[in-house]
Amino acid sequence: MEVNVEKGKSIEPARAPRATDTRTAVGSGKGRLWAGRIMSGLAILFLAFDAVGKLLRLAPVIEGSTQLGYPASVVFGLGVVLLVCVVTYAIRRTSILGAILLTGYLGGAIATHVRVGNPLFSHALFPIYVALLIWGGLYLRDARLRAIIPLRVRD
Repeated sequence: MEVNVEKGKSIEPARAPRATDTRTAVGSGKGRLWAGRIMSGLAILFLAFDAVGKLLRLAPVIEGSTQLGYPASVVFGLGVVLLVCVVTYAIRRTSILGAILLTGYLGGAIATHVRVGNPLFSHALFPIYVALLIWGGLYLRDARLRAIIPLRVRD
């Protein structure tokens, strides 16, 4: 155990910040939990809708994918990958792994939009907005993530 000693101050053991620390920048209680659930739910609904559209091979989805340079034959496979990532994120035990997988998927979407020259804020950065919902929602509802990445206010 490490001990902090400074001249004129009391001796106390050093401690790592805990997820329950009152000086964190994130609120506490039910409000934080529900905000996280809502953010995560919005991301899950949007991405599940996209995955189902790909799996059903809906005409607008096929058109959009071909305009982005993907052959129609890969759309179903993209839908399967996306659905697996979304389900992994939606399950509490595997939500952090799901967020990591979705981050990779969304990174590919960003690269695709940049490659075809789509507008920056409405198209190319849209996957980042979804990723903010994914990670922000997870951060608010999962103490494990807050313990790993503590956002703290100035002391």
